[in-house]
Amino acid sequence: MTSQPTDPLVLFMPSGKRGRFPVGTPVLDAARQLGVYVESVCGGRATCGRCQIEVQEGQFAKHGITSSLDHISPKGPKEERYERVRGLPDGRRLSCSATVQGDLVVDVPQDTVINAQTIRKAATDRVIERNAAIQMCYVEVDEPDMHKPLGDLDRLKAVLAKDWGWKELAAAPHIIPEVQKTLRKENWAVTAAIHRDMESSRPFIVALYPGLKNEAYGIACDIGSTTIAMHLVSLLSGRIAASAGAPNPQIRFGEDVMSRVSYVMMNPDGREAMTRAVRDAVNDLIGKVCAESGVDRHDIFDCVFVANPIMHHLFLGIDPTELGQAPFALAASGALHYWAHEIGIEVSRGGRLYTLPCIAGHVGADAAGATLSEGPYRQDRMMLLVDVGTNAEIVLGNSSHVVAASSPTGPAFEGAEISSGQRAAPGAIERVRIDPATFEPKYRVIGVDKWSDEEGFEDAARATGVTGICGSAIIEVVAEMYLAGIISEDGVIDGSLAARTPRIVENGRTFSYLLRDGQPRITVTQNDIRAIQLAKAALYAGTKLLMDKQGVDHVDTIRFAGAFGSFIDPKYAMVLGLIPDCDLAEVKAVGNAAGTGALMALLNRDHRREIEREVAKIEKIETALEPDFQRLFINAMALPNKVDAFPKLSEQVTLPVRSLESAPADGSEGPRRRSRAERDARRNRG
Repeated sequence: MTSQPTDPLVLFMPSGKRGRFPVGTPVLDAARQLGVYVESVCGGRATCGRCQIEVQEGQFAKHGITSSLDHISPKGPKEERYERVRGLPDGRRLSCSATVQGDLVVDVPQDTVINAQTIRKAATDRVIERNAAIQMCYVEVDEPDMHKPLGDLDRLKAVLAKDWGWKELAAAPHIIPEVQKTLRKENWAVTAAIHRDMESSRPFIVALYPGLKNEAYGIACDIGSTTIAMHLVSLLSGRIAASAGAPNPQIRFGEDVMSRVSYVMMNPDGREAMTRAVRDAVNDLIGKVCAESGVDRHDIFDCVFVANPIMHHLFLGIDPTELGQAPFALAASGALHYWAHEIGIEVSRGGRLYTLPCIAGHVGADAAGATLSEGPYRQDRMMLLVDVGTNAEIVLGNSSHVVAASSPTGPAFEGAEISSGQRAAPGAIERVRIDPATFEPKYRVIGVDKWSDEEGFEDAARATGVTGICGSAIIEVVAEMYLAGIISEDGVIDGSLAARTPRIVENGRTFSYLLRDGQPRITVTQNDIRAIQLAKAALYAGTKLLMDKQGVDHVDTIRFAGAFGSFIDPKYAMVLGLIPDCDLAEVKAVGNAAGTGALMALLNRDHRREIEREVAKIEKIETALEPDFQRLFINAMALPNKVDAFPKLSEQVTLPVRSLESAPADGSEGPRRRSRAERDARRNRG
């Protein structure tokens, strides 16, 4: 006859993890053995108060447990002292002091879960488990003893090993001159900030504080060619303390990344000037988020950065010249680790800095961050992930195989090369609709709630003016012109419509569409449409090339990453032929997915290992070397495409009847257009 187990059964909710433990086991120890996250900074001394739990009473038939307050130890002197000095909510216990006395159902309170374990991404209500590279460890160090002549630092290391299990500890060089003064400030009680990224790497004491230090911070930063975005995050709670963004000051050296490479090549001090500019901007943003949250920047111990390859190199002080010409070689493609002060980032003296790996020469750490965030490799469906920018980054795949490429879209989608184009700002037209019967437009302007045909629009727009047209509206206006029959599938404005509407304006040998007759006068010219065609064809051709590599004729789901992607209407992107045919319900904007990936890597070092592994598996496709790219590019110049059907889009939108001709019969105009498109694509690639 087998005896029944006598050790009490402890069930943690909401995780559902359970196990048997001897009577007298601290609840915190039980949680740690089961892998249940319960924060503790003070090392079980009942001083930090972060390890709060609640005991649920009653019979839990589903789990076979009868839980009672009698099954947990009474409050001891330490817990009573904490409750007296700092207060403890009704029903709460400190798991470091309370011990298991019988079967228990233990709830880790939701305020603790939300603030101490997770960060939520609104689009998916995602939970990111916290496993930061920084741990705060409170210890009480033995005083010097003439009979045991061990140095102060060595006694500190010994107690950190005994109380927290840290072996083979090293100390950052700046710690050593300060250790004796710090230990004596609070009667030999200190909090050490310990950094360890990989389990195989040696842990470092990166900061030392007198007494109990109950907070530590990190930053997650996405350095884009246009904008730098930053989050300041509590490493102990996972809470985003502040977020901020700023224009990338490198814009003054060049509108797009390739022009910045050219600046470096033509100016002996160009690299140093751009590196200094972006680092100064990062430091200014750190100051801004710290001021907003009341955090001391010297309490920032860990920094995670993502960027496209050229921004990545310039930020780290690496010459990007090789990325400006085939074979687009990266100086380093793997994840990189630095002391933050080594590259001039003004945080804690012991602050560490980590960059996600780059995928390929023009598919950077930002694409790796977006891939980590959206996880095509974690699902069975074929996902297309695209970050639309001056150099679009494209990732396509599922759990079986992932491929990636970049495509030279150029700056047209950001308003450059467009006659009335501008960046998204108050006063810019952001939405456009055209009546297919009258060809009359209506539009919305950033900063104004009304459409242009609504009463009161002009008064409301007086504060901002109507200054130009930004990227999201550029896509919409060209798509709307196509749906209204103003332009053909080849992108040519129908000049014969000038007899029907004053909106079609003769412009030399071509025609333009008058979107707004005011100050300034905003038109969409034939050259504007051609610039959009070149940009969208480059992106679609890159996507189609990856689909061919995967052996698929459709994608199941599409994710637009990046700030620009957040404002693209999926329907118009598909009408334009920017993306392949797909169920519109499966096309979603995911915002700054690269920044979300940086957050994941900041809060959980396991995610760093995850993306490092996955990037090594991704097949990199160089579009410039693929013989089929030009053919796909020419087909993609048409709206939405010369050869590819869009059946799912046709269920939602009435598309114009497609021309039966796949190319001009005489061949004269076709080859000229192909040659120009090819030259522009190569110029955009650099």
